[in-house]
Amino acid sequence: MTPPNSTSGKAMGKQQRVIRGLDADQRREQRRQALLDAALELFAAQGFVNTSIEQLCQHAYVATKSFYESFDSRDDLYATLLRQITDGAFARLATVAAEAPDEETGTRLMLAELAHAFVDDVRVAQVTFGQGSAITPVAERQRRENRRAAAAFVEELWVGYGTVLTERYHGIAIGLIGGLFDIIADWVLDVPAAGPSPDAVDELITRLSDFYGAVRNGS
Repeated sequence: MTPPNSTSGKAMGKQQRVIRGLDADQRREQRRQALLDAALELFAAQGFVNTSIEQLCQHAYVATKSFYESFDSRDDLYATLLRQITDGAFARLATVAAEAPDEETGTRLMLAELAHAFVDDVRVAQVTFGQGSAITPVAERQRRENRRAAAAFVEELWVGYGTVLTERYHGIAIGLIGGLFDIIADWVLDVPAAGPSPDAVDELITRLSDFYGAVRNGS
C-alpha cells in the first residue's frame, strides 16, 4: 500500500486540484480578469459610483469572497483597470514607434494609434475619461502615475529623435500628456451610445495632432 505522504500521493493530490484544465492560480487569474471585464462593462454603462461590488461579482459570475482575493476594494479594481488600459495603449504606441522611419511619420501614426486605443471600444474612453470614471484619491493617484509613465515614454521618444533634453522637458511632457488625455475626455462627451463614427474619430486624431504639433514646435 502506498503511504499517504508518498510522491505518487502528492501527484494525485495535485491532479485533483486541476479543474477544467486550470490549476488554482490559473482559476484565480481567470476570476480576476472576469472582474476587470465586468468593471469595464458596468462602469461604462452606469458609472463607478452606481456600481457595487455585488453587481460586479454577479456580472463576472464570481463569489464576493473571490473579489477580495484579487482586489482590496472597488477603488483598487478601478485603479487596476486604469493600469491595464494605459499599459495596453502604450504598448501599442511603442510598437508603432519602433517601426516608424522618421519622427513625422511616427508621430502621425502614434497619435492615430492613441485615439484608436481608447475609442475603438468606446467603453475604454468612458471608463478612463468620461462618465464611467472614478473620482477618488486612489483613482487620482493612479491617473498621476499613468501620466508620469506616459510622459517618460514621450521623453524617451524625443531622445530617440535626437532631442537633447533639459529639466524643462519633463514639465512639457507632463503637460503634453495631460492635454492629449483632456482632448479625448472632451471628445468622448459627445459620443453617442452606439459609438463614434469614422469621421468623428478622424476629427479626434486631427485635434490630437494639432495639439501635439503646437507643443512640439514650441518646445
